[in-house]
Amino acid sequence: MAIDEDMAWAALLAARDAWRPDGPRATVAHGGLALSPDLSWRAPGGDAPTQAARDLLDFLLPLLAPRIAFAQLGQSLDGRIATASGHSHYVTGPRSLVHLHRLRALADAVVVGAGTLLADDPRLTVRHCAGPNPLRVVLDTRGGLRADRHAFADGAAPTLVLGPAGAAAPGRAEAAALPRGRDGFDARGVLDLLAARGARRVLVEGGGATVSRFLAAGALDALHVVVAPIVIGSGRHGLDLPPIATLDAALRPRARRLALGEDMLFELRLP
Repeated sequence: MAIDEDMAWAALLAARDAWRPDGPRATVAHGGLALSPDLSWRAPGGDAPTQAARDLLDFLLPLLAPRIAFAQLGQSLDGRIATASGHSHYVTGPRSLVHLHRLRALADAVVVGAGTLLADDPRLTVRHCAGPNPLRVVLDTRGGLRADRHAFADGAAPTLVLGPAGAAAPGRAEAAALPRGRDGFDARGVLDLLAARGARRVLVEGGGATVSRFLAAGALDALHVVVAPIVIGSGRHGLDLPPIATLDAALRPRARRLALGEDMLFELRLP
């Protein structure tokens, strides 16, 4: 019997649960697959995984490293993540939405900026695939968050607001001081704070400014950019990094591609 995509995903979730922070990491056997702590996999029973199962394992198993920060952006062909009015539901298609929710399920924590939380009111929970909800983390450099946002009111997952020192968190959220840096927050300091709380696999989901700050700080190990075959022509850019004078200074990460329906995923491995 072939090992299909659902069986591969179940094996990834089993490894996620088995490989906890600072705990032992032994080979995980599940559904005909063996997932090793060195982030390789095999099918010891001889059943051949389908191509979809292989792709899932190859692209997502590396995200179960003991400590890793990865980000995701969904954008148009011209690099826009939303219209000028902020409308972004949905730039990318349904297969890409499943991919995003799988990233959430593998992460210990999902990070967004306060602007994204106020504008889009994302739930930041796992709904389009099986898997646990991560800790929801909001980076708030200014204060003034609203308690009616889903992350503060629905009780579906714990929420941590990293904001001004001494500020109270809205709704059901917990508050802690945001590590400060030149651009409002210290990206590496945020990851260190989360790691100290047991969240060592971190997804930085948005918005574009927040992902850009983590990328510019060299704080990301991987970036998933999903490109949809549409042209918006105006609106909000995905990545916005400090200017460079020549292309010699451009980032040229190792890259792999995977079709997600009509969209194309670019997996960028960062030094």
